[in-house]
Amino acid sequence: MEGKLTIRIALVGLGKMGLSHLAILRTHPELDVVAVCDTFRMLLQSLNKYTGMKTYTDFEEMLQKERLDAVLIATPSRSHGPMVKQALDKNLHVFCEKPFCLDIEEGRALAALAKKKGVINQVGYHYRFLGTFMEAKRLLTSNLIGKIHHIRAEAYGRVVLRPSGVTWRSSRPEGGGCLYDYACHAIDLINFLHATPDGVEGTILNKVFSSDVDDEVYATFRFPCGATGQLAANWSDESFRKMSMQITIWGTNGRMRIDRQEIQIYLKESQASFPKLQRGWNLHYTTELTEPVWFYLRGEEYSIQLDHFARCINDLDVGQVSSFETALETDIVLSKMLKNANRVLASDIRISSSSSRSEVAFSKRVSASVKSLFASHNPSE
Repeated sequence: MEGKLTIRIALVGLGKMGLSHLAILRTHPELDVVAVCDTFRMLLQSLNKYTGMKTYTDFEEMLQKERLDAVLIATPSRSHGPMVKQALDKNLHVFCEKPFCLDIEEGRALAALAKKKGVINQVGYHYRFLGTFMEAKRLLTSNLIGKIHHIRAEAYGRVVLRPSGVTWRSSRPEGGGCLYDYACHAIDLINFLHATPDGVEGTILNKVFSSDVDDEVYATFRFPCGATGQLAANWSDESFRKMSMQITIWGTNGRMRIDRQEIQIYLKESQASFPKLQRGWNLHYTTELTEPVWFYLRGEEYSIQLDHFARCINDLDVGQVSSFETALETDIVLSKMLKNANRVLASDIRISSSSSRSEVAFSKRVSASVKSLFASHNPSE
């Protein structure tokens, strides 16, 4: 494209998301995919044969041998930190899949390093790029529904519907589970639309079918402004055809409900600054809010987020929407939820243990009383 530099990019991780990213990257007019990296040799051989792309099984080797401007990391969560560090050390722009880092301190260091290097950094929280959520952000920033006092985030889907074999998504050390795969999107949207919660309470991480990770997540949030929030996420819900995300926000002047299809707005009073919105119910469909993309796969937001990454690289004045710093805020909330869940579980165990001891003690007292009663009864009297 005229006035735009072609961005030489490589991709590491050719799982479900990696292959989707690869298809979109290869159609973008400003991006040139020069190499890919994965450990699945059969897939690499096929890609090399039919596309001519260079392939690697070693990420460090690819960074050393290829002349790159950027890299996209779509590997299991545990490997994000080390790979991001290697890319930043090469002064590369980095797009990393979510969640950003499992280790908070590692995430802080990488966000600071990216800022110091002056490179574009982005994390794959694609819901931020949906027309409905972007419009909701604009309306909320304009104080349409007044002061927010409660927010509810829900994420449901049919990922784990029965006990299954071991993959990285079913392994806690690898960053698997509903918390890091589903709930993180809902938390990131809370941060994006309202604010980052500073208090986490009553976190529950339940197993439904999985043996090592959580399948459903529930928590209560508290915000610096005094508002409260609730989170419910379940990736073992068969009633949904695919992932469903819904945010409902209550304010002093009404209520807003947002999902990928529409925004429902109820206003107690209309506002002069929004002449097209009336008192009562208003409805906006995503078709009114979304521009067509050059290549559609899985949803417009997947293409839009990668186009945003490219535009940020070619125009440093474009404001970043989902940076390492904003993703780190989400990681911090996830970390607080894990700690809170452990405290809740420990408390439940103590209560259960205490109850058991009390029951045993009560049983012993009753037994002793009965024995005493019969012992005091003398038949000869």
